[in-house]
Amino acid sequence: MASTRRGDPVDGVLLLDKPSGITSNLALQKARRLLSAAKAGHTGTLDPLASGLLPLAFGEATKFAADLLDADKSYEATLRLGVTTTTGDAEGEVLETRPVAVTAADVERALAAFVGTIEQTPPMYSALKRDGRALYEYARAGIEVERAPRRVTIGRLQLLAFDGATARIAVDCSKGTYVRVLAADIGARLGCGAHLTALRRTRVGPLSIERCITLAALEAVAPAERRALLLPVDALLAGLPPVELDAQAAHRFGLGQRLALGRLQRPGRVRVLGPGARLLGVAQVNDRGVLAPQRLVRLEVKGNGP
Repeated sequence: MASTRRGDPVDGVLLLDKPSGITSNLALQKARRLLSAAKAGHTGTLDPLASGLLPLAFGEATKFAADLLDADKSYEATLRLGVTTTTGDAEGEVLETRPVAVTAADVERALAAFVGTIEQTPPMYSALKRDGRALYEYARAGIEVERAPRRVTIGRLQLLAFDGATARIAVDCSKGTYVRVLAADIGARLGCGAHLTALRRTRVGPLSIERCITLAALEAVAPAERRALLLPVDALLAGLPPVELDAQAAHRFGLGQRLALGRLQRPGRVRVLGPGARLLGVAQVNDRGVLAPQRLVRLEVKGNGP
């Protein structure tokens, strides 16, 4: 999601540690105001319940915000065993309460059953559309509609802590994974039910929570120094292999021209750099080694250092 309002032409990426209790869009607008940026967008929402890594793009970086939508993600999730809810998380109404008589070993065995490619049925309380209406609109009206299962990949499920009623787990997963559905399914496998009480995103693709800053910390920085906290425009593209061009080729690329690199260049999507490692844009290399521009940045953009 991107928005353009009055402000300065600020270019770069902010790794925000979003607090729980606010929407991703509200967090974006708060950060945009603190940076006095004219154009801003985020790279995929976090539910209000969730906290953690929310990469924010400003200016030219908004052109590449969608590149992280397909990225794998990592979370730390807290599950309350023995209680199921209408939404699969703490914001829903309690459906059922059951006794809990499981051990840490039981939880670890249940987690192992979900590692790999699995099928998930999207929850009714989600923004997915059916006949032009979000599923949560049907759910609030007391209507349940059929949803087709989706394949997702769980790369890692690790038990971090367990006290007999609450389990904290680490999750590595593919795009489109509903962690609250995963929590409910784990509870069902344990036979006692469960729901998600806390969720913290720790990684999006190559970006990690370690370099994040909170809104409070950003506000505490002097206004003249805030923009120095931005990462370069191509921080969102760190997962793409680089192709470096000389000045002449960079000029041609900036005009949208295709370039023959030769078959030594592996096919696929790449980030294109000019002299001084300046980002020029992204491109697709075909199996004949031809570089075709896909999205360009303004030639004057240099990016902001971390």
